[in-house]
Amino acid sequence: MKAEIIAVGTELLLGQIVNSNAQFLSTELAALGIDVYFQTVVGDNSNRLQQAIEIARSRADLILFTGGIGPTEDDLTKDALAAALGRGLHIDTLAMDHVQRFFDARKIVMTENNRKQALIIEGTTPLPNEIGLAVGVALAHEDKYYIVLPGPPREMKPMFTDKAKPWLLQHALTDEMPIYSKMLKFAGIGESLLEDKLIDLIRNQTDPTIAPYAKEGEVTVRISTKAPSEHDALKKLDVLEKQIKDILPEHMYANIDVPLEQLIVDWMADAGLTLSAAESCTGGLLMESITNIPGSASMFAGGIVCYSNDIKKKLLNVPSDFLEGTNAPGAVSREVAEVLAEQVRMIADSDFGLSVTGVAGPGYSERKPVGLVFIGIAERNRKTEVFELNLQGTRENIRLRSVKALLYRLWRRLEERQVETPLEGSDL
Repeated sequence: MKAEIIAVGTELLLGQIVNSNAQFLSTELAALGIDVYFQTVVGDNSNRLQQAIEIARSRADLILFTGGIGPTEDDLTKDALAAALGRGLHIDTLAMDHVQRFFDARKIVMTENNRKQALIIEGTTPLPNEIGLAVGVALAHEDKYYIVLPGPPREMKPMFTDKAKPWLLQHALTDEMPIYSKMLKFAGIGESLLEDKLIDLIRNQTDPTIAPYAKEGEVTVRISTKAPSEHDALKKLDVLEKQIKDILPEHMYANIDVPLEQLIVDWMADAGLTLSAAESCTGGLLMESITNIPGSASMFAGGIVCYSNDIKKKLLNVPSDFLEGTNAPGAVSREVAEVLAEQVRMIADSDFGLSVTGVAGPGYSERKPVGLVFIGIAERNRKTEVFELNLQGTRENIRLRSVKALLYRLWRRLEERQVETPLEGSDL
């Protein structure tokens, strides 16, 4: 079954709000085995909305609408769909009672335009709105299926999950096999290089399918298949996952959709390991990424943002000879990254100490180019490692990529540690 999502609202076209509804619905429909081929956004205009409906009817079996079912003059979705299908509109008694109770409970006089929120199209199944006031609708018409949902995500999501999805399963999906997917997560490798490594699998894919997605500092590969049951799907997906991991063993860190910092926090917390950090050019971004994860309090000891040379010297004991003078390596150097990692680890008495120092831009620093960054990892009773990065992009890109690179190197060190001393019960 092919689906199209039509999001209604001029505010979407103006960029005033983000169309998160389409993302949610696409994910939910894929899990039901429904292929979303098109997503359309149309403003609050009856003629243009009817044109969008006609186009969608020509290329989709299921059309879902979000938005445009409120009480105001520019809420036109039900009117436009009723006109396109040649059906009338009428007030649904139960929906009207729900609207009236809302105003009565608050001792507010209901204006006449609120009756519009109880309108349904003739011959449709009402979809009650448990969170808001506007009733949704579901109907079948000439071998096509239509679902109308509210625009606010807090109303749309439960209406789809609790009301529209059961209706779809009963009326439209009797013969569809669901889609099952796995999200494979990678770090320390870019999308183009990852694709090059997997090119033979990608070019020869049939079932399961492979789809890479990239964002700053990490890549996700979704592998998907249709199957009658989860057991049957996993048999196929597990084979492909192993093939991919065998090609990229040093970069695949998870087979579920979690960020690398989540894996690190959980891993270190379970192992009773602690972490501290000293950041210069990233200004606390590394520490923020760690402390954003629930449970990080049990493994993150603390850190220092050491932007200036004075702080590097006073709080982290970086020798003046490293920072000042004709022959000094400078703040952006391998030597300083090593001292920062070791000193913050000792000050915090943590198992690991991380450091980052570099030139994020926009201009040169210490006559060193934008994008030159050094990251360090100090570990109790082990030799400190420092890695040189040469990054491209804006100031924000460089800072984020520095953090992601450091997290990747920490993950690799934890992987090595796991091989040496496996955690009891760990499957990581």
